[in-house]
Amino acid sequence: MTVRVLICSPLEREHVDRIAAVDPSVEVLYEPELLPVPRYDGDHGGVLPELSAGQQARWRELAASADIAFDFDRRDPAAMPGNFPRLRWIQGTSAGLGRFTDRFPFDLDRVVVTTAAGVHARPLTEFTLMGLLYFVKDVPGLRRWQAAHEWTRYTTSTLHGKRALVVGLGSVGKQVAVTLSALGMDVVGAVRPGGTSTAPGVSSVVEFGAIGAVLPSVDAVVLACPLTEQTRGLLGAAEFAALRPEAVLVNVARGEVVDEDALVAALRAGQVRGAALDVTAVEPLPVDSPLWDLPNVLISPHSASTVAGENGLITDIFCDNLRRWLAGTPLRNVYRAELGY
Repeated sequence: MTVRVLICSPLEREHVDRIAAVDPSVEVLYEPELLPVPRYDGDHGGVLPELSAGQQARWRELAASADIAFDFDRRDPAAMPGNFPRLRWIQGTSAGLGRFTDRFPFDLDRVVVTTAAGVHARPLTEFTLMGLLYFVKDVPGLRRWQAAHEWTRYTTSTLHGKRALVVGLGSVGKQVAVTLSALGMDVVGAVRPGGTSTAPGVSSVVEFGAIGAVLPSVDAVVLACPLTEQTRGLLGAAEFAALRPEAVLVNVARGEVVDEDALVAALRAGQVRGAALDVTAVEPLPVDSPLWDLPNVLISPHSASTVAGENGLITDIFCDNLRRWLAGTPLRNVYRAELGY
């Protein structure tokens, strides 16, 4: 029995060939001229090309025959349930798929959705470490002195001996915790009710609703959680007021986990030393957002997780899952709607 896999977002030919080689029963449907044009390595959204009437008909034909989709249909994800009548499985290309499944509901009893959880853990951990060191080593101050040609001796600080709260202990949070712990930081984890109770590198765990008791004792807060109703607006004015003035925030989760107005007020008032943000509540960040011009903010355009070679790592997960699918064994990284990830 032939299993048809439709590639829905840009993917290098070498990885397409790897998918096709998983099993003789696999037929890969890959027509790159119909797909978004990538703007950079690992770009799954890309720029949608204008399709002729014939090309549109061809895409509808491919969609109608697909049993499995590698990524969501970027052209019309809301119409996937109708356009992909044979579809039984979607392999996503990001760890957080809540925005897709919230906006474009799928019958998850009929279509299983899997994520790319684990692919982005190391690059996001490196961004976290860079963001913390950016402020702990006072890179903004060094840049000011350099611009002024000023040689000023000063006393630096270290991450060793400091305490971090890592919110979310999925693959990213666990990697962050292990790394920070190895540098001599005491790491407290925050999880959803009933979530992970222990993890390597984590000295203690609290639930999301109990972080208020921990905030006054930490020097860093790292947001690595999915966006759910439990985490939306998790950090607001009260939480920023509870932090030490030396505390640094790193957000590699979702912008809506933070009350952005409260964050701006806290940064301006010196309630928080600095913030390294890979995500914002509105993306792209509006040109008139005060976050652009605050000297104690480091902005990354939601790109900290995207590294050269990412598509190969996602293909590794997909090929492993494809073998499991063909064998009838449980898939990795199955999305759970009740958890939001």
